[in-house]
Amino acid sequence: MHEQVQGKSYVFTVVVEPDEDRWHAYAPALVSQGATTWGYTREEALANIGEAVRLVVESLKEHGDPIPDEPADQVLVFDQPRVAVTV
Repeated sequence: MHEQVQGKSYVFTVVVEPDEDRWHAYAPALVSQGATTWGYTREEALANIGEAVRLVVESLKEHGDPIPDEPADQVLVFDQPRVAVTV
Protein backbone atom coordinates (compact mmCIF):
# COMPACT_ATOMS: atom_id res chain seq x y z
CA MET A 1 0.00 0.00 0.00
CA HIS A 2 1.34 3.44 -0.96
CA GLU A 3 0.67 6.41 1.25
CA GLN A 4 -0.18 9.68 -0.50
CA VAL A 5 2.32 12.44 0.34
CA GLN A 6 0.60 15.74 1.11
CA GLY A 7 1.92 19.19 0.34
CA LYS A 8 2.36 21.76 -2.37
CA SER A 9 5.29 22.04 -4.74
CA TYR A 10 6.74 25.43 -5.68
CA VAL A 11 8.96 26.00 -8.69
CA PHE A 12 10.77 29.34 -8.65
CA THR A 13 12.36 30.93 -11.69
CA VAL A 14 16.03 31.73 -11.10
CA VAL A 15 18.38 34.01 -12.97
CA VAL A 16 22.06 33.11 -13.30
CA GLU A 17 24.27 35.68 -15.00
CA PRO A 18 27.98 36.47 -15.29
CA ASP A 19 29.32 39.13 -12.91
CA GLU A 20 32.98 40.01 -13.50
CA ASP A 21 34.99 36.94 -12.36
CA ARG A 22 32.04 34.98 -10.96
CA TRP A 23 28.33 34.26 -11.48
CA HIS A 24 25.41 35.96 -9.72
CA ALA A 25 22.19 34.02 -9.09
CA TYR A 26 18.83 35.04 -7.67
CA ALA A 27 15.17 34.07 -7.54
CA PRO A 28 13.22 37.21 -8.51
CA ALA A 29 10.13 36.25 -6.49
CA LEU A 30 12.25 35.80 -3.36
CA VAL A 31 14.90 38.54 -3.64
CA SER A 32 13.30 40.64 -0.88
CA GLN A 33 13.56 37.57 1.40
CA GLY A 34 17.26 37.10 0.60
CA ALA A 35 17.31 34.54 -2.23
CA THR A 36 20.43 35.84 -3.93
CA THR A 37 23.91 34.32 -4.08
CA TRP A 38 26.91 33.74 -6.32
CA GLY A 39 29.45 31.14 -7.39
CA TYR A 40 32.75 30.96 -9.25
CA THR A 41 31.05 28.89 -11.96
CA ARG A 42 27.53 28.88 -13.37
CA GLU A 43 26.97 25.42 -11.92
CA GLU A 44 28.14 26.51 -8.46
CA ALA A 45 25.87 29.58 -8.56
CA LEU A 46 22.94 27.40 -9.62
CA ALA A 47 23.57 24.95 -6.78
CA ASN A 48 23.92 27.83 -4.32
CA ILE A 49 20.65 29.48 -5.38
CA GLY A 50 18.88 26.13 -5.01
CA GLU A 51 20.07 25.98 -1.40
CA ALA A 52 19.20 29.65 -0.80
CA VAL A 53 15.65 29.18 -2.11
CA ARG A 54 15.17 26.10 0.08
CA LEU A 55 16.39 28.00 3.17
CA VAL A 56 14.18 31.02 2.44
CA VAL A 57 11.09 28.83 1.99
CA GLU A 58 11.87 26.89 5.20
CA SER A 59 12.24 30.18 7.09
CA LEU A 60 8.94 31.51 5.72
CA LYS A 61 7.18 28.32 6.83
CA GLU A 62 8.78 28.38 10.29
CA HIS A 63 7.65 31.98 10.84
CA GLY A 64 4.15 31.39 9.47
CA ASP A 65 4.73 33.76 6.56
CA PRO A 66 3.18 33.05 3.16
CA ILE A 67 5.29 31.52 0.43
CA PRO A 68 5.03 33.73 -2.65
CA ASP A 69 2.85 32.16 -5.34
CA GLU A 70 3.13 34.93 -7.91
CA PRO A 71 3.91 36.48 -10.30
CA ALA A 72 2.93 33.56 -12.50
CA ASP A 73 5.99 33.94 -14.72
CA GLN A 74 8.28 33.52 -11.67
CA VAL A 75 6.47 30.93 -9.52
CA LEU A 76 4.60 27.75 -10.40
CA VAL A 77 2.54 26.11 -7.65
CA PHE A 78 1.27 22.53 -7.79
CA ASP A 79 -1.18 21.01 -5.31
CA GLN A 80 0.78 17.74 -5.22
CA PRO A 81 4.42 17.00 -4.50
CA ARG A 82 6.64 17.18 -7.59
CA VAL A 83 10.31 16.70 -8.31
CA ALA A 84 12.09 19.23 -10.52
CA VAL A 85 15.32 18.41 -12.32
CA THR A 86 17.41 21.02 -14.09
CA VAL A 87 19.67 19.77 -16.89
